[in-house]
Amino acid sequence: MVFKEDYPKFDETAPDDFDPAKPYADPVAFIEQREYLVREKFVEIEKAKILRERLQQCYWREGVNHVFKCRSLVKKYMDSLKNLNWGKDNRPHYLKE
Repeated sequence: MVFKEDYPKFDETAPDDFDPAKPYADPVAFIEQREYLVREKFVEIEKAKILRERLQQCYWREGVNHVFKCRSLVKKYMDSLKNLNWGKDNRPHYLKE
């Protein structure tokens, strides 16, 4: 399979010119910051999905011993869910309008 080399590249960091004190001063930086936050959220969601799949496989593989043998995966999965900050109340303060 051959992939094209001209796919879009994304910045992996937040925009430097974004000021949280005045988020609407620069609309381009505001949009870039919002897109950055969304990308980071999607990455965290995909990590949680991968951990969930590994946990399901561990439960299936270990059977009745899953309580002891899958404990570390359960802890990682639960920590990843805590870091997702679901809901609109956990948005940055400048997006709560």
